[in-house]
Amino acid sequence: MIGLQDVANGVMLGATIGLGAVGLTLTYSILGFANFAHGELITGGAYAALTLFWLLAATVGWGVGHFGALSFGAPFLVVLAAAMLLTAALAIGLEQALFRPLRRRGTQIVLVIASFGASLALRSLITFVWGPEPQYYTREISIAREVLPGVRVTADQLFVLALTTGLMLALHLLLTRTTLGRAMRAASENPALLALTGIDPAAVARWTCLIGGGLAAVAGVFLGLTVQVRPLLGFELLLPLFAAVILGGVGSVYGALAGSLVIGLAEALSVPLVGAEYRAAVAFVVLLAVLVIRPAGIAGGRE
Repeated sequence: MIGLQDVANGVMLGATIGLGAVGLTLTYSILGFANFAHGELITGGAYAALTLFWLLAATVGWGVGHFGALSFGAPFLVVLAAAMLLTAALAIGLEQALFRPLRRRGTQIVLVIASFGASLALRSLITFVWGPEPQYYTREISIAREVLPGVRVTADQLFVLALTTGLMLALHLLLTRTTLGRAMRAASENPALLALTGIDPAAVARWTCLIGGGLAAVAGVFLGLTVQVRPLLGFELLLPLFAAVILGGVGSVYGALAGSLVIGLAEALSVPLVGAEYRAAVAFVVLLAVLVIRPAGIAGGRE
């Protein structure tokens, strides 16, 4: 039987999926291809934070600590910011070294295949360096507390939801109130016209990679915080990410957020009905049903 707890779990999952889906849809709408390496950016962000935790503990003895009921403290916020920068640098590096040269002389399918190859290479590298065993940021246990009748969540989950909401609000303001945001929206609508206005398309592409990589890192760290860090972390999230992007309308940031919430709820609500092993299948059934009714997705988007 479905309860309020399942709905709460779906909202939490949808928030995490949304962080990755927004970066993925930005990449598609501005750079013009589906980036399969985005899942490994999520994994890379999680492992970057984990490595920084280890370095802090080994060099300055700065442990995880904790804020009140949270299972972490100030070091977590420091390594989260650093992991965002490192993952953004990796995303920009892939853009400059691989995707930008191919975009000049290749087709969209070449870019997609190249991103798939980059995904395999990064996943293998992560497994080689850190090993296949799951890792944890902290062994501290975050106790679930009742926030509504029949709904129990941990302080960590509330922090994840609050910070995700804050990041999405910041992204909204960036896209609607800044020159960079207007340039990114112009690049999405008409890349050829963008250059005629005096705006450097390459600079817009770099900023897109920086934002997408940073959000991917946050998604990876949040998943590592509430579950565990493992090499397949981003790969296992990749299909729900694409489902959320397609469901919301390819190229639409707000549609990606709505699609992520739908996918998160579909996966969570399916557990008491058909079992956890069929979560992904149920999410795609919902995706297909919506697309039959509205092929452009919830918010509409590129065809």
